[in-house]
Amino acid sequence: MRAYCGRAACNPINLIHLIHPIHPIHPYNQSDLLPRASTFRSLPWKKIAMAAPAAVFVYLSYLYLSLPDVRVLARTNPPTTAFIELRARAARADGKAPRRVQRWVRYERISTNLRRAVLVAEDSAFWEHDGVDVEQLKESIEQSLEKGKQLRGGSTITQQLAKNLYLSPSRNPIRKLRELLITRKLEASLTKRRILELYLNVIEWGDGIYGAEAAARTYFGTSAAGLSAEQAALLAGAIINPRVHNPGHPTPRLRRRQQIVLRRMGAVTPPAESPSTPDLPTPESGRPTPENPPPSQPAQPQADGATFARAQSGGAHDALA
Repeated sequence: MRAYCGRAACNPINLIHLIHPIHPIHPYNQSDLLPRASTFRSLPWKKIAMAAPAAVFVYLSYLYLSLPDVRVLARTNPPTTAFIELRARAARADGKAPRRVQRWVRYERISTNLRRAVLVAEDSAFWEHDGVDVEQLKESIEQSLEKGKQLRGGSTITQQLAKNLYLSPSRNPIRKLRELLITRKLEASLTKRRILELYLNVIEWGDGIYGAEAAARTYFGTSAAGLSAEQAALLAGAIINPRVHNPGHPTPRLRRRQQIVLRRMGAVTPPAESPSTPDLPTPESGRPTPENPPPSQPAQPQADGATFARAQSGGAHDALA
């Protein structure tokens, strides 16, 4: 071994090769460290390709089974929504008390003017789709691609209700998929009348103001049933950004939206007023309180965030009146 050692031969790697002769690896060629093509060909790609659809099916099945049961909404009003809780958490994070003014009213006690105006502003094809307006969605996608921006718009009233009740406003693709699945469940479980009734009672109409009754009393000093066409058009026009647009003090932009809505209100037909389900019995636990006024007592905005005004009919609490 000592006789063999020359200037290059004493390289430790070469000495190892003398003991265990193997194909040497050139210091500047690391190709031997990479897997050979035969290694990739030996992998069970066919099995993987066959298993992938099954895995997707299992995941989608799990996603569907984990969705909320929306059938209860046919006969009960939700005590809160994901969006209301989101606003409450944001307020507490800023060191403020959450504000919530809300008063549930029956569909028949919401002005036809407001029903028409909201359909014009948010979902003119409400009667023509099963929760997803495909044509509007295509148009929204095309506009987003042309402008190079994220997908915006194209959401129907049912989609907005699904997001408002159960989801966050994020644009996560999984969240969007859940929204579409919940939308289909809402359309399959509820009538169009009930969907619009829920929507008009939970959407945001200003800081801590939720639902048509609270909005009508806050901005115009009237009930949801007494809204004029002009007032209804202002409320509908403000839905796009309720924390910026104040129907009580409309900006020029909101006035323009109002005029557009007024011109188109005659072209849409809201769901009929006849209830699709019988009235619920009145629970004894829903007696009127100062924070929970009866119908004859107008709901006043509350700033403490701990309580909020709900509509009562003979003492009903969180149920269809």
